[in-house]
Amino acid sequence: MAWPKFLPGVMVLLSLGMACASADDTLANTIDRIKPSVVGVGTFHPTAQPRNRLLGTGFAVGDGRHVVTNQHVLPTSLDRERREELVVFIHGASTMRRAERVATAPRHDLALLRIAGDPLPVVSLGDSDRVREGHTVAVTGFPIGAVIGLFPATHVGIVASISPVVIPADRASELDAATIRRMRDAFPIFQLDLTAYPGNSGSPLYHPRTGNVVGVLNMVFVHSGRERALDRPSGISYAIPVNHVRDLLHQADLRP
Repeated sequence: MAWPKFLPGVMVLLSLGMACASADDTLANTIDRIKPSVVGVGTFHPTAQPRNRLLGTGFAVGDGRHVVTNQHVLPTSLDRERREELVVFIHGASTMRRAERVATAPRHDLALLRIAGDPLPVVSLGDSDRVREGHTVAVTGFPIGAVIGLFPATHVGIVASISPVVIPADRASELDAATIRRMRDAFPIFQLDLTAYPGNSGSPLYHPRTGNVVGVLNMVFVHSGRERALDRPSGISYAIPVNHVRDLLHQADLRP
């Protein structure tokens, strides 16, 4: 019996549809695994209005009692006399945990916090040296969390470029002390073709299939170096390679 001429085309379309559905399910399952490890980072001030202030995102590592975030997310000081505290906010449980800074890596704008209470589920750290331009990546965090609240959102894109953290200045007048230091100690960063916002600083960047974290979103440190000369910043997102997180964990005698 001869098959209708249109049947092979229909089968191809069905196969493509099933493949897309499978990819969607894979990402959805990965997000389910990642979200319990993602926390908001901020402060609690019992006499202020509002009492809770969400400053950025972090994610649990090591023994589940430690959280990685960007150093610039953390307040430079706390009003101890009025009992202001550094805290992390746990999505779903609608709770917060006291936190303390235990290690920092200023060059890479990374910070490690120790949190009170039971351990959280931890992420798996990948190898950022194996990331290539064109790889698909996802990020989960709290974009503009101070406005829309503690609801984690996920964005997907690709690694658009792997480039130095700074670019040379055209004129000496464009150089300042911070730029000179970064030029001397430049390291590769991931430029991302995905949407991220200031509240995403400290969010995990990961492979959609495996969930292995390969970077830490950064919306301030990198922009000040690469986009400060633009009148209207491009909105391109950047991430610090996760192997620098491994170095930070070793500094604190924690296993990745």
